[in-house]
Amino acid sequence: MGKSGINLNHEEMNLENKINRGNMAIEKEKESDKETIDEVWSNQERETSKSLYGCEILHQRCKKEDSKNNQLSSDSYLVTYTIDESTCYDIVRASKQVNVFDMYYDKFGNCLKSIEWTNGRISPRLWGYKPPQTKKRK
Repeated sequence: MGKSGINLNHEEMNLENKINRGNMAIEKEKESDKETIDEVWSNQERETSKSLYGCEILHQRCKKEDSKNNQLSSDSYLVTYTIDESTCYDIVRASKQVNVFDMYYDKFGNCLKSIEWTNGRISPRLWGYKPPQTKKRK
């Protein structure tokens, strides 16, 4: 009876450990989902950044490799900043780096790490340009 009591306690401890590990995994999944759901810039902030700072946020919380895309505008920047000790990357389109700095400093304070050019090769006048649809002739 004493031996089965020890095994039972040991089995209960193993079960508790498995449950705790499962809960920790679920919490990590929730945190990762929360990071993807939480956007740094709201839609309203994205719209007002165009008029206040002359900056357009193309991609937020993206990967650094996304800046190597040649199909970006040639006036786009990769912005590196930190929030809660995690490094984040945004791709922003602006005519001057100082406008990007002002926008991020006003929003986050002293969190900006770097502002670098992306590998974009498309002219700013032609980037995002869609030719008008021609009417079919009868």
